[in-house]
Amino acid sequence: MTTTSSSDDPYRWLEEVESDDALSWVRERSAASEQTLHSHPLHGSLHDGIREALQASDRIPLVSQVGDHLYGFWTDAEHPRGVWRRTTWESYRTDDPRWEVLVDVDALAEQEGVPWVWQGARLLRPHADRALVHLSRGGSDAGTTRELDLTTGEVVPAPEGFAKPEAKGTLAWRDRDHVYLTTADDPTGATRSGYPRTARLWRRGTPLSEAEVVHTVSEDDLGLFVQHDQEQGQTVLHHAVAFYRGHTLVLTDDGPQRLDLPESAETSVHGEHVAVRLRHAWERGSGASFPAGSLVVAPLADVLADAGSAAWTTLVAPDDRSALLDLTWTASRLVTTTLVDVRHTVQAHRHTDQGWETTDLTDALDIGLRTVSVAAVDDDRSDDLWVVTTGFVEPMQLSLATVTGGSEVGLEVLRTAPARFDASGLTVTQEWATSADGTRVPYWQVGPADLPMDGSTPTVLHGYGGFEHALTPAYDPIVGRAWLAHGFVHVVAGIRGGGEFGPRWHQAALQDQRHRAYEDFVAVARDLVARGVTSVPRLGTTGRSNGGLLVGNMLTGYPEDFGAVVCQVPLLDMSRYHELLAGASWMAEYGDPDDPTQWEWLRTFSPYQRFQPDRPTPPVYLATSTRDDRVHPGHARKMAALLEEHGRDVTYWENTEGGHGGASTADQWASWHALAWTFLHTRLTA
Repeated sequence: MTTTSSSDDPYRWLEEVESDDALSWVRERSAASEQTLHSHPLHGSLHDGIREALQASDRIPLVSQVGDHLYGFWTDAEHPRGVWRRTTWESYRTDDPRWEVLVDVDALAEQEGVPWVWQGARLLRPHADRALVHLSRGGSDAGTTRELDLTTGEVVPAPEGFAKPEAKGTLAWRDRDHVYLTTADDPTGATRSGYPRTARLWRRGTPLSEAEVVHTVSEDDLGLFVQHDQEQGQTVLHHAVAFYRGHTLVLTDDGPQRLDLPESAETSVHGEHVAVRLRHAWERGSGASFPAGSLVVAPLADVLADAGSAAWTTLVAPDDRSALLDLTWTASRLVTTTLVDVRHTVQAHRHTDQGWETTDLTDALDIGLRTVSVAAVDDDRSDDLWVVTTGFVEPMQLSLATVTGGSEVGLEVLRTAPARFDASGLTVTQEWATSADGTRVPYWQVGPADLPMDGSTPTVLHGYGGFEHALTPAYDPIVGRAWLAHGFVHVVAGIRGGGEFGPRWHQAALQDQRHRAYEDFVAVARDLVARGVTSVPRLGTTGRSNGGLLVGNMLTGYPEDFGAVVCQVPLLDMSRYHELLAGASWMAEYGDPDDPTQWEWLRTFSPYQRFQPDRPTPPVYLATSTRDDRVHPGHARKMAALLEEHGRDVTYWENTEGGHGGASTADQWASWHALAWTFLHTRLTA
């Protein structure tokens, strides 16, 4: 293992994001990578095909309802940065809806000379005549907000209008004349992780400096976030102490009141109810307990009075095969999505005079082996649900589910996206590998039904394994066009650290147990080879962000098991990650490098330190974004420089905007993906 550390790191200068020397280094390598990969005979068709799929006019226009209109953001060839627009239900149900454009981001970017990227908008309810529009420069997390008058189409000028200067944070409506403000540029400063630590109430027509402090948290905490329900007049503050620890506070007439709930729980307040998702077992004073992974609910009034003695009801109870994935409130229901053996099920829970009753919606929603995402159409006024389903070879479908008083569910298919690649002859199977400690690890395999099973098929293995995020089936026209359409195999692994089996699956790979995630991943790689799906020279792997850390560990920890590695917007130097941008917020996941005991385990999965000059590494493609203000681009830069020093096969590319996503427009996204997949073709298919 190398001894490279923050004190003797020869490439520390590459952390200076926009220094002349660092940018010169970036431009030289990016240009060389483009020249090499652009010359490959497949690159042009991959780039154009991906861009065509991303800009296709027959994509499903996803929307949300506020008042009488449906609002949505849309990009196409004429509007690569996009337009925010609205239509009516009557028009939306037609084949060619009529849209009213509210914000043209391309026109705004050209007018102001700023590469604006859309971050979203919040409408003033109930009249929806004003909106707080959020934009970021080049796709960074830090953004700016301005107030838009939807009756005139004009920005409301200061001092009458609300406007947040550029910084991490946001504005949220309380009512027409007040907004809640959180900003990292607050006089109280930002947290160590770079997020807002103070929430303020700002009255229209007054200077921002006079905005009243509502609540402030410690500089050592992760951050403070505000949620306000304009219909019910309910304000909730989320005080994140660390990534998996926090408090929920309800704003009362006497000020913020903290709910006495476990710090590690996720809490959702809606109207008269509180839902608590438990990461750890909760032992209550009465002797009762709820196991980790449970979802429990209770009346808000009871929880405010005494959470320990409140009348809690279990709506979702975990077992070894299942995990709560998501929840959404409607006007009178709490709808939960649960994974059972990494397959989606949906239940609706309704509170009655006799208590909570549960209805299973899985069959009615026709989910099958697809991933389903449900969201309330209007969580204050309706029980209707948006239902989006997608599978590895089934394009996205948007439906409207109408849930009636009993267990009746009406399902109206609103839109079905056309196929973007030829999936005939492809099959999807769920397989299981055995990890080093005997744990069974699920993975999805997509490829030809008549696979020869002689190790000759180029295969790409994708993973993430962190932050309780589950990887489930999804239709990806980019993977389809760039890889599956060529007769190759794509694999998605559900390793520990993720959320495929709930908190226990995630916590099994936290901090000093992180190696379990990497053992799981290489177990899947070896299982693919053992089964004859592929062979090491034809097996590649992809990962981004925490997944970039994952494949970085394959690069330097298991190099003999892979023929190529694609590592995007990654964490790689774990001795420095907590000092760079938002890195401090992830210490609950990885550990604290400043603690000598924790550094001893962190160094075992820090790819930058783990590199051994006398050990070969497979060809690697490293990509990041100059505008990524979440995971510092220095991680990828320094790793590329280290590998270059030792003469390794390394291809480096950096986009000049795009934030942590990596790209901002369809053309940039096409470049982002086409370069990576071209690299995989050059290394795995020869």
